[in-house]
Amino acid sequence: MDLKPTKPLSGFIELLPAQQRCFDTCAVRMQNVLKLAGFSMLDLPAIERAEVLTDKDNWDEIETQMFLFQKGDTKMGLRYDGTVGLSRYVAGHLNDLVFPFRASQFSKRYRGERAQRGRYREFYQMDLDIMGINSLSTNYDAEIISVIGRALDSVKEFIGPNIVLVGSRPFWDALFDYLEMNPEQKKEVFVLIDKKDKMGDEDFAEGLKDALGNTDKENTIKSVFTNGYTQFVNKSDKLDAAISELTGFMKVLEEMEVSNAKIDLSITRGLAYYTGLVFEFKLVNHPELGTAAGGGRYADLVGKFSKTKIIGVGAAIGFSRIFAAMLENNQIDLTQFENPIDVAVLVMGDNNVGYASRIVNALRAENIAAVSYLDTDKKFKNQIEYADKICARFSMIIGDNESENQLVALKNMQTGEQQSLSLADAIKLIKVA
Repeated sequence: MDLKPTKPLSGFIELLPAQQRCFDTCAVRMQNVLKLAGFSMLDLPAIERAEVLTDKDNWDEIETQMFLFQKGDTKMGLRYDGTVGLSRYVAGHLNDLVFPFRASQFSKRYRGERAQRGRYREFYQMDLDIMGINSLSTNYDAEIISVIGRALDSVKEFIGPNIVLVGSRPFWDALFDYLEMNPEQKKEVFVLIDKKDKMGDEDFAEGLKDALGNTDKENTIKSVFTNGYTQFVNKSDKLDAAISELTGFMKVLEEMEVSNAKIDLSITRGLAYYTGLVFEFKLVNHPELGTAAGGGRYADLVGKFSKTKIIGVGAAIGFSRIFAAMLENNQIDLTQFENPIDVAVLVMGDNNVGYASRIVNALRAENIAAVSYLDTDKKFKNQIEYADKICARFSMIIGDNESENQLVALKNMQTGEQQSLSLADAIKLIKVA
């Protein structure tokens, strides 16, 4: 019989135990930052109705990212992000929630796009959103950025420092109107701006030429990246409003002690539901990973589910993008995660299983990580090799003499020192070692 493959599908992640422990430790640290900032952790369904995940306006963009399937008459899809499901949830529980509502999620997402380095088909994202009814100050956008920064800083020892780049979709909307661009041109140029960093200046200029066919308009758009956005003050009311919002926002970030932020108007965020300020976090030491976290303001998403006007600002931290990629490429020192076991309890003979089990339970009750080797017919050599392979700090040998005298033989796996002790004395020694 032919053996079935053991390698997972392309774009799906499997980590080794030490890698997983690092992954989990970082997740707990970052989730604690969100908890301290008052975000409620939600666990929403992984499967949504297709009509929830898609609509006619952005179907072409989203459909390529989705795993879609049908059960009976119901069309469904795996969630590709957390914001759409959250919008449905908020609309369905309007009378049960207190606004502004702060929500966080840490769950797997699924996208059917081509797998590549740092981009997976199944991956973890950590989301945080703040939603308000009828209005929501951009101060909350700044707070989202502040909280993400603290979350990333909580694992700085593994990923290094970060910067946040802030963009403005309202600025581009206003500039496109000022240039009298038609809807198709707006859409094409938005895509070009979103991909500008990857394209390079020459390809970007060529793309503008194809989309606009107007040298003055092309040069005006290119001038944003050379001369800045304040050159458009007093050109139109919409431009003035967008410029004022962006300038004021950067001052609020400074007041919130966000010192690593700068304006970058090439940041537009690809998903179609963003309507306001947008932002992306980059890892200074790992530019090859691309965007570590990103998000922005959305004003229309909940409108698909409720007549109540809900405005939100949210972001997703690309948890798998950061940590799975770095772990797979051995960019994180895993030394501290390779020794999770304090004590390996080695059982010499079936008649000692009962005493050894009581020993293990007592150790765990003292928050000492302990495992027992229960193949009692194995020789001592095999058992001590097991303790060494799992990097246990101590081995606790339970033989007939230990059971009869209610003692333990405690061996320090680093020094080789072994002594016969009461369990209470052994616990004290383990805790101070």
